[in-house]
This record gives sequence, structure tokens and C-alpha cells, in this order.
Amino acid sequence: MSFESSSKTGLSSRKAAWEVLKAVAAGAYADAALDRVIRKYPLSDVDRSLVMELAYGAIRQRHFLDCWLDRFGKVPAKKQPPSLRWLLHVGLYQLLLMERIPSAAAVDTTVELAKTSDLSRLAAVVNGVLRTVLRAKDAGIEIPLPLDPAARLAQVHSFPLWLAKDLISWRGTERAENIAKASNRVPLCDLRVNRLRTNTKSLKQRFDSVGIQSIYIPGCPDGLQVTRGGGDLREWPGYKEGHWSVQDRAAQWVAPLLAPIAGERVLDACSAPGGKTTHLVELMGNKGDLWAIDRSKDRLKLVSANALRLGCNCLNLLEADSSSLLEIKPKWKRFFQRILLDAPCSGLGTLARHPDARWRMLPEQVDELVALQSKLLEGLLPLLCHGGRIVYSTCTIHPYENENQIAKLLARHPELILKDERQLWPDIYEPGDGFYAAILEIS
Repeated sequence: MSFESSSKTGLSSRKAAWEVLKAVAAGAYADAALDRVIRKYPLSDVDRSLVMELAYGAIRQRHFLDCWLDRFGKVPAKKQPPSLRWLLHVGLYQLLLMERIPSAAAVDTTVELAKTSDLSRLAAVVNGVLRTVLRAKDAGIEIPLPLDPAARLAQVHSFPLWLAKDLISWRGTERAENIAKASNRVPLCDLRVNRLRTNTKSLKQRFDSVGIQSIYIPGCPDGLQVTRGGGDLREWPGYKEGHWSVQDRAAQWVAPLLAPIAGERVLDACSAPGGKTTHLVELMGNKGDLWAIDRSKDRLKLVSANALRLGCNCLNLLEADSSSLLEIKPKWKRFFQRILLDAPCSGLGTLARHPDARWRMLPEQVDELVALQSKLLEGLLPLLCHGGRIVYSTCTIHPYENENQIAKLLARHPELILKDERQLWPDIYEPGDGFYAAILEIS
């Protein structure tokens, strides 16, 4: 795909990407910021793709781009005015990491954005930095690599240093490199077909008829990977009719581990935004008593909207803290046959899909999440009936949140039986996010 377009739309695309970077730096989530900004601009599909690649790419490569600024700018990256820093990132990302963008276009549009914004007095600085980097690149000059393996991984793959150190301690240098590469790739477009309303073969045929190319996902009986498609996904065939949802193949692996049966009493303890909740309903054939819990009223609205679109009727919603459900629902003691705890976590397995996640998370926040996860597990166990099953899952690769968490739980509760557990790691040879799940049953 060529990203060349008219100078006007080309400038708008880069301006939109810059706005996303500034919004994320101010605390917005990348996906929400991108959606909000794109709605402001009348862009073609090609230009929308450019905005997404520029914004997500520059966010993902923040540390790498800062290293170039530190090397060739007169002021270190973190001391630059934030708006200038993110504009330079837009230009540098095009120069250093997008072969399809001509260097002249990358420089000229970035300078023009400076001139037509509140950075007009710094337009010469933008021009000077970008042209200095371009000359260095054309001369084959590289930024010196640190000798320390963690610092080198952090620089080359744009990771926080603390996470680079942890990856190496968990998996060794070679495998850590593999995870970092996988975390920087553009994620695939995976869909989960709603078996209540259609099947993968029928949906694939509908897609084929309008030029959307897809393939079946191995190991995901309801999964399709879209290999070629364009425009707003919500306008694709079957979306409004609730025939499919967007869900990564690794996330599709979780709900079936609970093995829910039609007619059972099932609890989804942290349900929003509802991907796994609705998957459970689909697996149950829309028959049973499934409670979706979340402590956020606004996020429960997402569950409700997803359930309505997909035709999930056996669903009950409750705004509550799942760590203290027994206090507000004493009749739920030993009530549920199946419980899913897709726990709040650091999200370190989904860095490819959420480019800003690596910059949001800090080690002390992981410790706080571990404590929260433990509290949730302890609060939910009294709700599980004898012989029942609980699945604990996360979308992280941090052992404190995963196998260590479950090991401590088992030490506290000898009545629990660990039936199985598995860690999926981001991998350059296998698509999909990083996920963990443990299947526990109570005697």
C-alpha cells in the first residue's frame, strides 16, 4: 500500500497522528485517542491507515526515537517542550522506520505542521533536527549500542529499561529479544464468529463476496483472521447483525477452558468490555444463568451493548466489586458451577495491540495489581460450589501475576486442584497476544 496522497490530506494525516501522540502523553489510551481524532478528519482509507501506523508506531518506538533525539538534538528528548518532542517523533518515525514515505515528504510536512501551529517559532529547529538525522541516516551512521544487554534491548526495541531487565531475567537474552520483536509487530485482525447466528464458513463466504479476504485460525473453531480488508470494521458484513466480534486468537482460547454447559450457573467476575462474557454465552448456546460483574458502570454499558448486538439473552449485569460479592449477595455462597476471573493485570502480553501499555506500567503498579488479583481470588472462591471450576486468566507475561499468584493461592487453599495452567508468550514465529490461564477445581 502506498501512503502518498495530496499535500492537503497528507498534512492532515500527520496532524492527526501528532494529536494522538499528544493525547496519549496527556493520559489518554491510544485506541480511544485514535478513534476520537480520526472522527475529526474526512480521510480516505489510505490516509486513515497512515494515521494509525504513524501514531501507533511512534508511540511504540518512543524510546528508540528519543535516543535519536538525544544523539542529534541540541536539547535531550525529555527536556524538549512536549508538543515539540511528539512532533519530532512524527517526523523521525517516517524518516527512520517507514520506507514507503519519501524523506522529503517526511521533513516538509513535519516542518509545515510546526509553521501552522503554536510551534511556528520552532519550525527551524524541527527542520534542522530532521535534516541532521536524515544526513546521518544517508551516511550510514547508527546510534552506538550499550554494552549492557538490557539497555541494548531497551534501545533497539523501544522498551522501558525495567521491563527489558525483567524479560531477560525471565527468559534469557535470546528469548527476550524474540518477545520484544513480537511486541513491536503490527497485530493481526482476528475475529470470533458468533456461533449463535452463523458459522465461520458462512461468514468467510460473505467476506469473500465483498473482497474481504480471510483465513481460518488453527486451534480457534470460531476464529477468522482477516488478511485483507479496508474501511471501518463496523461497516463490514455481519457486524451490525452480530455475526462476529473482534477478538485476538489468544483471548479466544480462554472462555473454552471454563467448559461451560448450557443451563449452568456461571459468573464472569471482571466482565467488561464483554469479549469473554459473550463468548461464554455463545458456548452455552444462550441457555443458562450467566452473571457479568464489573465495578464500573460505564464499562458495564459496553458489556450490555456487545451482548445486545450479539443476541446474548441469558446474561445478567451487576455493578459491584467482585472481591466482596458475598457481602452483597450472601445467597451466592457455593452457588456458581463455573467462575471466570479474567483479572485486571499489567497487560504486558498485549504490547503489540496496545502500544502505549509499555509506557503506562511501572513495577510498583504490578505489585498493586498482584495484591488486587489475590483479593479477587479470595473473594470469589466462596462462591464456587463443590466440584465447580474457576479459570484465572490474564493478558500479561509477568510471573508475579500468573504462575506465582496461583502457586500462592494453592498453598493457602489445599482444597483446590490445579487441573492445568499455561503461559502463552508473544512470539515472532506464532501470531497472537501473550496470555496466561490456570484451571482450578474445588473438591
